[in-house]
Amino acid sequence: MRWAALYRAGFKDLRAHLEQQQAIREQQQADELRALEEARRADELERRRRVTVRDLFERWRDLELKARTLPSGERTGRKDSGALALAQFERHVFPHIGDLTAKDVTRADVLRVIDAQLTEGKQRTAQMLFADLRQMFAFGLDRELIASDPMATLKKARIVGTGTERDRILSADEVRQLADALPRANMSPRSVCAVWVTLATGCRVGELMGVTWADAGTDRAVLQAVADVEGVKLGFVDLAARTWHLPDTKSGREHTIHLSAFAVRQFERLHELRESCAWVFPSTAGTGPVCPKSFNKQLSDRQRTDEERMSRRSKAVDALALPGGRWTPHDLRRTAASLMAGLGISGDVIDESLNHQIESRVRRTYIRDRREADQARAFDALGERLAELAEQVAPASNVTRIRAA
Repeated sequence: MRWAALYRAGFKDLRAHLEQQQAIREQQQADELRALEEARRADELERRRRVTVRDLFERWRDLELKARTLPSGERTGRKDSGALALAQFERHVFPHIGDLTAKDVTRADVLRVIDAQLTEGKQRTAQMLFADLRQMFAFGLDRELIASDPMATLKKARIVGTGTERDRILSADEVRQLADALPRANMSPRSVCAVWVTLATGCRVGELMGVTWADAGTDRAVLQAVADVEGVKLGFVDLAARTWHLPDTKSGREHTIHLSAFAVRQFERLHELRESCAWVFPSTAGTGPVCPKSFNKQLSDRQRTDEERMSRRSKAVDALALPGGRWTPHDLRRTAASLMAGLGISGDVIDESLNHQIESRVRRTYIRDRREADQARAFDALGERLAELAEQVAPASNVTRIRAA
């Protein structure tokens, strides 16, 4: 009956009409399935984007902060694999916004975290959090985990200020006073030598504490593993060759320091104190190097006032105080550069001697000459100047004079 009605209604080709109707139904079904699939994909995308700030931090840490060595030998990530960042976030960020969906975080949320530190007068902590939060949200934006960066319009200088660049340099007079003060500062002989080695080589404190004896015979991979854990730069001192070789440095390239006669004399004193382990500055347990922070504290604890005295720390609170104000191991590195400049050594040779990062990418790529001969002359001249300054200590019964080798 239905076909007859269709025929009377003018549909002469019933087969074609039925096929057309079937095609329409199939198209409708396909459209419905497509809409369902698109909705499913949208839900999946939304689910993947629905990561909390904690989740975002973990992804950022796994992919960008963890220390790795690429097939090319280049190292990426942070040397502590993000341990410091994690500790800071656990303490200051996660309690405020850790469980918020990352894409819903606003500028106000971020500023609440930063302002909490500024209110307590912790500007340095606020600056570190600001930098890490900015990197983390930029990472999330790159991977479409968030649709917009809540920190995009925040200016670091306006919110947390800029760090003050230290320019402390010990004058020649202060180096003389330091030579006079060190024997009375109640520090270990190794720590006294560490001060002079820093001045004589311009090394960084992380490089200083990572130095080992080249003839120790300990497997290098083992030493490197310990150095990575302790956060120091592994180096090898060869007294016969008068060199201190650093396979990896902050500037991303290897560096060899020529040891002047003055520097060799400091290492000879350290060699007299040598223990069974490979480290020149061994920890109490002898299983690794002294923590760089420990050396910093030894110097800082001896540059205080009586009011600033800390319990269970050195009683010689002002033994290393100098007229120009407090100084740090890095100020000794800066002083070494200044002494070199005062001796007429050119800036480019000083940069190479201290293994400064070359700013120009073209120079880094095409100029490979490290000026080793010029560096050696520069270090020798620096050693002679330090020996001269150390020898000018006024004679006294309680003063141990440091003589040039």
